Amino acid sequence: MSQSTNRMLTRVKAVYLFIKENGPVSTTEIANEFEITDRTAQRDLHVLSYNGLVQSPHKGQWDVTKKKVKIS
Repeated sequence: MSQSTNRMLTRVKAVYLFIKENGPVSTTEIANEFEITDRTAQRDLHVLSYNGLVQSPHKGQWDVTKKKVKIS
């Protein structure tokens, strides 16, 4: 796995944990917390959403789903 892929996966995991602990949170709050652009935060959220781990019931507000997750 490339270094950039590993870094992205580590960040996506951290974003998930941040939402789990602080949710619901906005895309901008995530971007500020991780010092990334809103667009990068959106890409990370898309990965999490695609896998059924987060949802946005209100535009721009993100929270975790009830899907069971094993964090390693």
